[in-house]
Amino acid sequence: MTRGPKAGPGVARPGFVWAAPAAVFFLLFAIVPLVLVAVLSFTSWDGISEPRFNGLDNWVALIHDPVMGQSVWTTLLLTALGVLTQTPVSLLLGVWAAGHQRNRAVLSAVYFVPLLLSATAVSVVWRAVLDPNFGVPSQLTWLFGDGNLLGSRGGALGVLTFVGVWQFTPLHALIYQGGARAIPQVLYQAAAVDGAGTVRQFFHITLPQLRNTIITSMVLMVVGGLTTFDTVLILTQGGPGTDTTVSAFYMYQKAFKSYDFGAASAIALVLVVVATLISLAVVKFSGYDRMRGTAEGL
Repeated sequence: MTRGPKAGPGVARPGFVWAAPAAVFFLLFAIVPLVLVAVLSFTSWDGISEPRFNGLDNWVALIHDPVMGQSVWTTLLLTALGVLTQTPVSLLLGVWAAGHQRNRAVLSAVYFVPLLLSATAVSVVWRAVLDPNFGVPSQLTWLFGDGNLLGSRGGALGVLTFVGVWQFTPLHALIYQGGARAIPQVLYQAAAVDGAGTVRQFFHITLPQLRNTIITSMVLMVVGGLTTFDTVLILTQGGPGTDTTVSAFYMYQKAFKSYDFGAASAIALVLVVVATLISLAVVKFSGYDRMRGTAEGL
């Protein structure tokens, strides 16, 4: 019996062989920690002594905790505000940056600067800029009143939304820039021949062609908004009162201020579930799961 030829260097290997390193990495740094957090959510643990199983006590307390309910709604509100403000700004900037305007490269580099800064650095800078005693509001009392923008719920939410737009718009603009450059120019040429102007081309060619990109960007915004922490920690500390206490910040308070790691683990699981459900809903109702690549050869 003759044996078949041995697999040489050029022979394709099964897909799971190539996916194994990524799968192992995901298992060790995502699935295993998530399982451990799920286990801890059913225990009472101060981070030092041995965890003690307490059944559903953490979950029952969480359901009846008014701060937890408020933090969830605040998180969803900030996430919605982030999506509604960042999407149009980043979309317009990304499409503009994909063109051939004069000095486009220089201007693009300037507004991409916030992308190079950490969230902590950005928050510290804006806290100094918006200081009611020495910052910009103190010099523009006719516009900001007493200047204490972080002293009210509306002002604090507005500041957090604005800082989020300033910091994360460059990332999503970069995504839209790549998507816009992938649109075939022949579509615009044909539209120009038919007499379509820039505005009509944007709404009838650019937006439909960027549908996949828009959904991808929105999912990233949703996940980022639901896990907002450092900006709230530095700018508002969850205040005034608990008006800007988002779920991630409340989890931090439970774990590292109250030393209740069991309750903090339960909050973490709630965040994971909410983020997953919202992301799946966006994908499902947008039809993203049924989309296919339209590029030639794909």
